[in-house]
Amino acid sequence: MRHETPAPPELGIHHGLAYALFVPEGEPIGGVVILHGAGSCKESHFDFARAARVYGLAALAFDARGHGNSEGVFGDGAIDDVHSICDVLAARAPRLALRGSSMGGFCAINAAAADERVAAVVAICPAPEDLLLRALRSEERELEFEVDQAAAERWLERTSLSDAAAALSPRAALLLMHAREDEQIPYTVSQELHAVAGEPKRLIVVPGGHHRSIQHDGELQGESLRFLTRALRG
Repeated sequence: MRHETPAPPELGIHHGLAYALFVPEGEPIGGVVILHGAGSCKESHFDFARAARVYGLAALAFDARGHGNSEGVFGDGAIDDVHSICDVLAARAPRLALRGSSMGGFCAINAAAADERVAAVVAICPAPEDLLLRALRSEERELEFEVDQAAAERWLERTSLSDAAAALSPRAALLLMHAREDEQIPYTVSQELHAVAGEPKRLIVVPGGHHRSIQHDGELQGESLRFLTRALRG
């Protein structure tokens, strides 16, 4: 049986940020910005973006600075970049959500806390600021992306992921997803964030798995898309 080839995304550059926009047939019920993790790129999440389109959502994946085809280096402007890329999607979708993995989960929660347009966040194995700082300062691990070390450290030192998660309620719904056997970020990070967050919220801890397993699991993508759809419909 032959299947139709999925429509390709619309590619663009916005303020030096390379993005790919997937739009559904008909008017979208909302849109989701997809934030990748450290050392990754937008293409790694095209599977989720295509799935979002099936649910009637527009999806925009972009390369953080220092990654992929975007200009510049990663640093203290990361949250401003998320807000800037939200402007692109806001022109195509009535309500917005964010979905981030690892470092992208950290940025998604912090960006949503400071942007009233965001109605929902899905954070997959979100990396807290202390673990991000440790990775930046580690002499044993070579970073897989370009970063302004000093600026990034200053930013992370004054940022609290827990405070941002608590600030989402009641405006933005929060879904936290974590693999119990995540070898990079303990699942207890998501448990602690869920404890401080207000309603509406949900926590899914999956047995087994690893740091990247949830991102590409079809069943769990469906769970997150149903969560986002409900939140965006209000």
